[in-house]
Amino acid sequence: MNQQTRTDPAAVSPRPAGDMGRRLASRREHLGLTREQVADRAGMATPYLEYLEQQPTAVPSAVLLLGLADALQTTVSELRGGSTNLPPGLQKAARHPELAEMTPEECRARLSTHGVGRVAVTGHDGPAIIPVNYQMVDGSLVFRTSAESAPALSIGTRVAFEVDHIDEALSQGWSVLVVGSSEHVTDPDTVQDLIQRAHSGPWAGGDRALWVRIGPDRITGRRIHVR
Repeated sequence: MNQQTRTDPAAVSPRPAGDMGRRLASRREHLGLTREQVADRAGMATPYLEYLEQQPTAVPSAVLLLGLADALQTTVSELRGGSTNLPPGLQKAARHPELAEMTPEECRARLSTHGVGRVAVTGHDGPAIIPVNYQMVDGSLVFRTSAESAPALSIGTRVAFEVDHIDEALSQGWSVLVVGSSEHVTDPDTVQDLIQRAHSGPWAGGDRALWVRIGPDRITGRRIHVR
């Protein structure tokens, strides 16, 4: 049992902050658990967990919140959105952590088919690291941006692209670094194919019709493992 998920019920406000239902569902899906499994671990009925996930105005008791946090290996604060505007990594280091190298296959699995990563570029004002929505297509990393934006400065250069994940409850995580040459995708058929295969539009919104592709020359990664 994760010691960081336990909190005095009297110190927990029963009123959730933010869209707790979506956070519940997202965490459950991230762990690969069904509603039945989570409900059983949390000691509640499956229909009630379904209600909590689908009703943003639902207000579970402090005891139920603690049970859900424990079942989902997270904290009550995370479920209630208490750290939304704070940087990740606020928890203390776990006992006996180990930093392990990941194989290229493990790195590609962590990259998945899409997500949010950071591209490093150098412009007139110096170096910058910009977050972008990306996807993996035929072994290459692609993202869309606008011609006047900072990520467009990567075109025609050798760039670094980083993706990571931090598990606040368990004080562990991983990071993958992709290094390769960046190019502007101009072929109309290829652009149309990328548009059709895109998982999502850019989270930042706006007109971002310029597609950039990074052909990986090197993929490395590390993960924090807790014994």
